[in-house]
Amino acid sequence: MARRLNNAAVKAALTSPEQGQTVKALLYARVSSKEQEREGFSIPAQCKLLRDYAAQNGFRIAQEYIDIETAKSTGRTNFDEMVRYLRKHPGVRVILVEKTDRLYRNLKDWVTLDELDIEIHLAKEGAVLSGDSRSSEKFMHGIKVLMAKNYIDNLSEEARKGQMEKAEQGIWPSKAPMGYLNVTAKDGKKIIEPDTAMAPMVTKLFERYATGHYSLKLLTKEAHADGFVYPKSGNKVPVSTIHAILRNRLYSGLFEWNGKLHQGKHEPLVSIELWERVQGVLTGRNTTPIHSYGREFAFSGLMKCADCGCAVVAEIKKGKYIYYHCTGHADGNRGNPSDCRRKYVREEALEAQFAALLDQLYFDKEVLEWVREALKSSHSDERREHEDAVLRCQGEYKRLEDRLNAMYLDKLDGRIDADFHDRTAKAWKTEQIRLLREIERHTDAEHSYMDDGIRLLELAQNARDLFAKQEAHEKKRLLNLVISNSVWHQGEVAAIFRQPFDLLAKTNAEIAAQNGSGGDLSTGHTVWLGRQDSNLGMTGSKPAALPLGDAPARPLF
Repeated sequence: MARRLNNAAVKAALTSPEQGQTVKALLYARVSSKEQEREGFSIPAQCKLLRDYAAQNGFRIAQEYIDIETAKSTGRTNFDEMVRYLRKHPGVRVILVEKTDRLYRNLKDWVTLDELDIEIHLAKEGAVLSGDSRSSEKFMHGIKVLMAKNYIDNLSEEARKGQMEKAEQGIWPSKAPMGYLNVTAKDGKKIIEPDTAMAPMVTKLFERYATGHYSLKLLTKEAHADGFVYPKSGNKVPVSTIHAILRNRLYSGLFEWNGKLHQGKHEPLVSIELWERVQGVLTGRNTTPIHSYGREFAFSGLMKCADCGCAVVAEIKKGKYIYYHCTGHADGNRGNPSDCRRKYVREEALEAQFAALLDQLYFDKEVLEWVREALKSSHSDERREHEDAVLRCQGEYKRLEDRLNAMYLDKLDGRIDADFHDRTAKAWKTEQIRLLREIERHTDAEHSYMDDGIRLLELAQNARDLFAKQEAHEKKRLLNLVISNSVWHQGEVAAIFRQPFDLLAKTNAEIAAQNGSGGDLSTGHTVWLGRQDSNLGMTGSKPAALPLGDAPARPLF
């Protein structure tokens, strides 16, 4: 785990010998919702713990930041305020927080704080993370962040199931695209219906572009003249959004959800024939294919063009060969789209190079067992919290059950009328259903938390083998977890590892270099993969060896 310091060591490290002043620190506390506040993950309890920690270790709290928001995505109000404060006050470099998942459950916030060169004290975990922490400490912390993120992802499963059920019923299950509005139908279901102001302009986009006389830029200019702007901000709709609208099959009455095509119950804005004509014009203009529905390509959506910033997509040649190339939809200010689109690469070549990249993630079984035991130890607090939450929910459920029984007797004795009884009983039974769901959620979370963490470790150890055995959509999921910032440049691909896998790869590269075997990667460096020439022939290059910098070599654990 991260280094553990006793009180005396913390005070000695943090007290200025010149001025005799204790170090300023920021306090951060968070719960996901008012419901979680009621379940016992209280803000006052977190604040008391952190204030006591500050007093015991000689900190002076400069500011307190409290959020009652989920941490699964960026944009928390007071978290962002805290980041701004840290950037404006270079003399304050310490954050006090209860534990990892109170601070962040998404990778972007983790990276944001990591770049600020601060010291994070995780009071309940008894750990301190800073720039001086060892690679093993940072790697363990990174695994905990991924576990927290994975926990949130698992909680979202029910929402995704509900969305799939709506899609199966022909109801668009997400935010309405431009030209439609989200409304509530008479039966209480959330549906979409045409926006009387915007829908005619969307229809006109398709009608104009189907003639073949408009470029995307000219079409966008005409749309602006018609008043086609974002309803809330009033900003002009850019070319990229116009292109996305023209590609969106939803406007024809059909829509794709989770790889399946559904017949929607919403009112279409264009006919299927008109939509198909527009796709033909788009295809003829930019050679971007219309993908077969139900077919998912392993690396689509993973890369962007380094020259123009556009997406890299796949298409099938001769009915069976898959090639990737830049879409080249950028305007003339960001490169030459025609040059971008000349480079093609076979899927097999990309797969081989991504697999070679994953080869750099490994550690032996002894280290895996050590990390497994460390995770079990750190999980004890998490397990106790879930157990306590289950007990609280069970107690509340029994209290409501007793009240329902007593109220029924009052109804029989005539002390309350039937309407009041039925109305109140309905509300209490609804609350009981919620409590049962909470009990199930905490029980499942307690059992799955460790399993998820171990799976992440096994992923890091066996990433190459797992990658080779998976279907296309699983390959994409694995790569999204492990790498980021993949860019395409003239047929070549560059990528870097996400945290904490960058630490593992860096340390392995340092050890390899120390042993004279020549490491291929260090964290933050770009890894250039193999390529093909414009005639679709492989050049067969290997990942280039990159300098590791001046950092001393150090074992991972």
